[in-house]
Amino acid sequence: MARQRWASRTVFLLAAVGSAVGLGNVWRFPYLAGKYGGGAFLVPYLIALVLIGVPLLMLEFAVGQKMQRGAIGSFRKLHPNFGSLGLFALMSAFIIVSYYAVVMGWSLIYFLASFGVKWSSDAKSYFFDSVLQISDGVNVLGGINWPILWSLVVVWVLIYFCVWKGTTSVGKVVVYSVPLPIILLGVLLLRAVTLPGFLNGWKLYLTPVWSALVDPEVWTAAFSQIFFTLSLGFGIMVTYASYKNSEDDIAKDTWLTALINSGISLFAGFVVFGILGYMAGETNIPLAELAASGPGLAFVVFPEALSLMPLPWLFSLLFFVMLLSLGIDSAFSLVEALNATIIDKQQQGNVAKVSIGVCLGGFIAGIIYTTRAGLYILDIVDHFVTNYNLMLVAIFQSILVGWLYGAEKLRRYINQVSDWKVGKWWNFSIKYLIPMALVALLATQFSKDIRTPYEGYPAWALGIGWAIVFLPLLIFLSLLVTDKTLINGRTD
Repeated sequence: MARQRWASRTVFLLAAVGSAVGLGNVWRFPYLAGKYGGGAFLVPYLIALVLIGVPLLMLEFAVGQKMQRGAIGSFRKLHPNFGSLGLFALMSAFIIVSYYAVVMGWSLIYFLASFGVKWSSDAKSYFFDSVLQISDGVNVLGGINWPILWSLVVVWVLIYFCVWKGTTSVGKVVVYSVPLPIILLGVLLLRAVTLPGFLNGWKLYLTPVWSALVDPEVWTAAFSQIFFTLSLGFGIMVTYASYKNSEDDIAKDTWLTALINSGISLFAGFVVFGILGYMAGETNIPLAELAASGPGLAFVVFPEALSLMPLPWLFSLLFFVMLLSLGIDSAFSLVEALNATIIDKQQQGNVAKVSIGVCLGGFIAGIIYTTRAGLYILDIVDHFVTNYNLMLVAIFQSILVGWLYGAEKLRRYINQVSDWKVGKWWNFSIKYLIPMALVALLATQFSKDIRTPYEGYPAWALGIGWAIVFLPLLIFLSLLVTDKTLINGRTD
């Protein structure tokens, strides 16, 4: 079976940028900037981008393009025992897409509610009581929230029709779904700069609080954001690059993907903080308090701000269409990474049938998040998988390429196909800098979570989070030691 191919390099770049640019660019990056020192947060963020993000993204692009396989097959071709590292990455990807689709479901509900701006009287109560129908705690599951369940069905149907023909259908979707949210962000920015108080928001966004840089939590948050926003450690970029021709330029594609992604994050920050500056003036709520409101930024604070504007229904529609279009690209990229591995194994797998199986599995796994305790469970799972699993995968990727396959060997291949040559700094980063930095960050996060239970959740609930970290890790390590034939598909 001939391997799927992107229709063009432009389509690949759109797909890669679409995977990287997601919901986190609009709410998580501005939230982190607001919480961790405004402009000062850009320092660890940009350091993480250049020293960690770009080298690892280049590694994943190079491995996928050279080996012409999905995550499991590519890692096994680097070393026969390391196919299970791809499994570790894909297990994490499956966990993430199962709850990511639920967040998209919330966006769909808000999109439909935008026509009447139903949250205008009390945005917080609307989100927690009307949309989530949230229970009193993680101990109270509370049964299924049917509107969220049905919205989840719609989201998974949309994801299926994005991937059911592989790169053919994905390529047709990203041509529209990637530019659309950027255009909508531009429209919202034009609206923001006409509002009184927008400069106060920008001032908070850009003014550095340098004392924040001595807090290890700030650095952990910045590095974690880079991993999540560049789709590192999921197996996605390895898979997407495997659909390229083996002679395509790697270095240029890496820098373009990384810089466009970060540029959109910075751009979104101006939109969010401009509108929050207006809201602070209208409500007399401190701007810093609004900016540091976590996930509520997208579903409580920002909708309330939109409701205060003229034509609130129109700008609410634009905002939630933007969230849906951002989310769909990231969601189907996670599914495509899983599809590729199954098809690699079967060698002649039917893409549509494989897609049905993966989407159905993702939907079933996501049902737990549609309960009235779903937000608590989602919060726990997201904390552990983004702060531990992705970094663990990256550490082992660096060891695999840097010490077993050979960083210099892969760098020579990158330079062979790239106009922009990569220096030996890349070898140093892969072999030494990235593993040491990530181990230090993991140790810091682990120490914090042991000392202070995350968000005060009960031990049994946090045990679920730790299980999400250690079960995939133990499966990977056991197969690494004992099994050289994780998948009996092609590896040559």
